[in-house]
Parts: sequence; C-alpha cells; structure tokens
Amino acid sequence: MTRSEDIFQAACRIIPGGVNSPVRACQAVEATPRIVSHGQGGRIYDLDGCSYVDLVCSWGPLILGHAHRAVVEAVRTQAGKGMSFGAPTELELALARKIVEAVPSVEMVRLVNSGTEACMSAVRLARGVTGRSKVIKFDGCYHGHADTLLVAAGSGVATFGIPGSPGIPEAIAAETVSLPFNDLGRVEEAFEKWPGQIACLILEPIPGNMGLVLPRDGFLAGLRELTRKHGALLIFDEVITGFRVGFGGAQELYGIDPDLTTLGKIIGGGLPVGAFGGKAEYMKRLAPEGDIYQAGTLSGNPLATAAGLAALEVLSHAEVYRELEEKTAYLFDGLIKLAQGAGVPVRGARVGSMFGIFFTDQEVFDYRTAKTADTRRYAAFWRSMLESGVWLAPSQFEVAFVSTAHTKEELDHVLDSAATALAGLP
Repeated sequence: MTRSEDIFQAACRIIPGGVNSPVRACQAVEATPRIVSHGQGGRIYDLDGCSYVDLVCSWGPLILGHAHRAVVEAVRTQAGKGMSFGAPTELELALARKIVEAVPSVEMVRLVNSGTEACMSAVRLARGVTGRSKVIKFDGCYHGHADTLLVAAGSGVATFGIPGSPGIPEAIAAETVSLPFNDLGRVEEAFEKWPGQIACLILEPIPGNMGLVLPRDGFLAGLRELTRKHGALLIFDEVITGFRVGFGGAQELYGIDPDLTTLGKIIGGGLPVGAFGGKAEYMKRLAPEGDIYQAGTLSGNPLATAAGLAALEVLSHAEVYRELEEKTAYLFDGLIKLAQGAGVPVRGARVGSMFGIFFTDQEVFDYRTAKTADTRRYAAFWRSMLESGVWLAPSQFEVAFVSTAHTKEELDHVLDSAATALAGLP
C-alpha cells in the first residue's frame, strides 16, 4: 500500500469521504487521491515521491505556479507581523484599489473569504437593492454551495450526479430559476413569466464548472440588455475568470458591463479569499453605510491580501498574459491534434490560460450537451495521464489551467503522455 492510500484510508475514518471538498475525491475516475506533500513551479509532489505536471493549479488560483518567490516572501513578511487582527489594515485598501483599477465595472469592492461567500453576498445585495426575491442562473454554472445557488449546479454536483442537494428547503429552491446556457429566448420567457419578481441574473460569463463552455456571439450582450429592460441586476461570477483570462477578466474581454462582479482564487495568490464589487450606488447599500447586512470576521485577512497583492503585481505586466496565451495555445492545440490523429472524438475550448476537452463528437454549448461526454473514456485517459506524471482534474466536468511556471519541457511531457493515453483508449 502506498503512503497516499494509507493516508486516504485513515482520512476516510474521520473526514466524510476522506476529503474536505468533494471535487478532490477521485471516485469519478475510479482512483484513490494522491496525497500531496508539496508543490514547486509547475509541479506537485505526493507522499510517495512521485512528481506530476500540475494542470489543476489548485483549481485556478496558482496562475504563477506553486511557491512563487514574490508571493511566498509577501506571506512570510506579513506572517511575522501578524496573521489576523479583526481590524482594518492598509493591505485591504491596497488590494481593493488594485481590483477597482483592473476590473472595468467595479467602482467599490468588499473582501470576503471565498467565492461561495462572494456569490451568496452579491445575490443578497441584489435582492435588497431590487426588493425582489427570484434569481436566474444557468444549468451547469456553479456559484458555490449557498442554498439559493446550488440548483442545477455543475462542478462536483455534475461529477457525482447529485440533483441539487438535500437540505435545501423547497421554498428556497423555488426562488431560483435555472435555464439552459446560451439560450436567450428562455431568459426572455422567464422575465415575462415572473414580471417584477426577478432580482438578478448570475452567471459565469465563461462557464468553467461543466467543463469549459464558451458564450455564443451576442449571448452576454443580450443578457445585459434583458436585465436592464426588466430592472434586474446582472452579476458576473468571475471567481475563475477574474485575472485568469486577462487582467480585467471576462467582462473586459467581451466588453460587457455587469452591475456586480464576484471574484476569488487569483486575488488571494493561493490563499482563501473572495470579493464582490460593482456600481457604487449598489455597494453603498451594504452595512455599515447602508441597510443590507454582510460581515466576516476574517474578511480581508492580511496573509491573503498580501499574497494577492504580490500575485497581481506580477500579473500587471502585459507580457505575462502574452506568455500564458502562447503556452496554453501550444498545449491545447497539441492535444486536439493528438486526439484527431488517434481517431478519438473530442470537442474542446480555450480562453486565455484555461481550457477544457470533452470526449464527445457533439458540439458543446450548454450543460445538456456537455453531459454527452463519455465520462468512462475520460476516466481511462485521466488514469493513464496520472501514471505518466500529469495531474488533471479528476472529473470530465472541470477545466485545466496553465501557469507562468510551466516550462516547454513540461508541456511537451503532457503532450507525450497524452499521445500514449489517447492511443490506449477503448
């Protein structure tokens, strides 16, 4: 028995499922999770001494790779000064300024502790501002595990085939309207069916929790028009895409002006963090300035803000994104060509330094078509890649990420491993 297997078995006795987040489990790929000991650059290492090219990057935050020198130094310096105060710090203001400067629609921002908390808080704010209760989301878009948003969610819910979750009262679920992604007609029908009742529409502008699915031309602009027409707020969940597809996120990439934006992952440099922000007229409704309550004892944690500031400083240089674009295009294009050469039907998409591949011959444009992917074939591919020293997300319905730390040699190793894996698929 390997050390990873031994540790995982011990964990299963005192941690539900042996993991502290279901997406870390490897049930969908019929494997035992590797227990990570450390990471460096573009690689992670397990307790058995095995090395893996890491294309999960902690599910997106590690755009600079593991243990980036500037981030580590920032955390080390701050840790020596104190790790939590429950009082304002200059670091909070500095990170808030950085976000406001970078993200086009954000005039004011509040820091929280996770993407889930950011999305939950943004929806509460939208309901308070509009005096309405209903929320529109899209099938397969995951916005954290808050009751209102865990309806027809993707990510781990898609992986485990859980239709929402027990524990969510029907009355709360009834306030959420979940629609097919990329279908403007259905959105318009929803506004007509519940006139004056819809507080907000929340979506990942580039969904990354049902695999990577691109918005069709005009879809995001159409949502902006419909929400304005019907008096609902448009919330962009950029927890994944923020600072990942460009310094200004997906809204800068597509030229869309949402009312509220949620962020996380990269803005913490690898430490737990979240944020939500938007138009000042809405954000000023938050307590203590306004009447809508939201709070968090550890919000704006000095370690996370220090790490985030260090990461964003590196990313503020345009050449970093050019490098990421080149690396990711090289890897993604190579994988598609290898699959075609092996006669394996795949569909894929890439934006910036994130990409996804579906084992299907159908066009993928929403959650329903994403679910046509062959999960057993993906599982076989995943296991082969793991044996070759490549760490991918243990689910067909997640995406892959490239970091500045990944070398040409590591990317070539991924492609060599993929050639072997694809050739051996059933």
